[in-house]
Amino acid sequence: MQNLSELTRRLIASQVEFVLVGGFAAAAHGVTLVTRDVDICCRFSEANLMRIQKAFADLHPVHRPRTDLPLQLTPEQCASLKNLYLKTDLGAVDCLGEVLGIGNFDEVLKNSVELQLPCGNCRILSIDALIRAKEAMNRNQDRIAAHYLRKIKQQQSQT
Repeated sequence: MQNLSELTRRLIASQVEFVLVGGFAAAAHGVTLVTRDVDICCRFSEANLMRIQKAFADLHPVHRPRTDLPLQLTPEQCASLKNLYLKTDLGAVDCLGEVLGIGNFDEVLKNSVELQLPCGNCRILSIDALIRAKEAMNRNQDRIAAHYLRKIKQQQSQT
């Protein structure tokens, strides 16, 4: 989890416009399932993508699954990207232009909350939006995470 925190810290420090949306967001809400990557929804503007590239520059970022292709974005590439899947020295980062069950970055941003993480203030999907996203993905691990998120939400409403 330490490496995932460092990846998130770098995004925050580089002023990347993003929202945590995957397993790391579920962990921030209290789910104790293990996650192996950082999933973010971000604005796919040239400026924001260049900030992502700069945030990870010293971590030898490469495109996944083609790990022989280093991250060297051009303005033309930025204009055509919808998602960006990276492998870095600290782990994987999935940069998504939209989230199933929620919508594009602006919709994701509307459905997020600010949270103080050890690495700084960060926006994460609200628990309700994260449940919707996990249910829309409908993979086994997402159904499990949605189950735990509903339990956490129920406990929070009782306090």
